[in-house]
Formats: sequence, C-alpha cells, structure tokens
Amino acid sequence: MLNLDTHVFLHAVGGELTAREERKLRSDRWSISAIVLWEIAKLAQLGRIVIDLDDSEVVRVLAAVHVWPITAEVTRSSTRLDIHADPADELIAATSLVHNVPLLTRDRKLLASRIVPLA
Repeated sequence: MLNLDTHVFLHAVGGELTAREERKLRSDRWSISAIVLWEIAKLAQLGRIVIDLDDSEVVRVLAAVHVWPITAEVTRSSTRLDIHADPADELIAATSLVHNVPLLTRDRKLLASRIVPLA
C-alpha cells in the first residue's frame, strides 16, 4: 500500500503522473490521509483546482482508496518529524510514519525527511 499526498493523488486522478509514479501506483493499493479530502475540497473552493467531488469518476476513485483517519498518534507524530512543512503535509507524512506506509510525494520538504518512509 502507498500513501499519496494531495498533489500526487490529484495528478493520478487527472492522468498527469510521471512514469515512475505510474509504475508505483499500478503495482500497489492507494491510500490517503483524511486531511487530503479536506485539502481537495478547500483547493476547489478557492478556485486553485477544478474538481467535482460529486463526479461519478471521482467518487469511483475515492471509493477504491483507503482513507487513514487523523488519530491522536498521527497528530503527536506530526510534531516529531525531522522536517517542517505545511501542517496538512505534516499530517500526511505522520500518517505514513505511524502506519509504516511509504509516502508518494513530489514535495521537496517531505522528500528531505530521513524518518518518513518514502516510496
């Protein structure tokens, strides 16, 4: 299983993956932190992305994705990361750390972590 950050998830839904990301996503089950759903809704509300969360294709993709809850353990772990990023990204990284699920991201700050398992 892989944990996708918000942008990789959006690129996957939009068919804009790199060849490396495509290979990884083809061979593994997808998961996301619950905060990714909120980020997508906020990005759409702010007009930074165009996505209809009620669109049947988006609903189909989301139904196939495991959603990790934001737990007390995840929030505690987010304060112990070896990187500092956007708070949502820290929760996404902490989700990978707590559940030992590799994170698939393009974010340079997250990629710099030495403790977050990366895909």
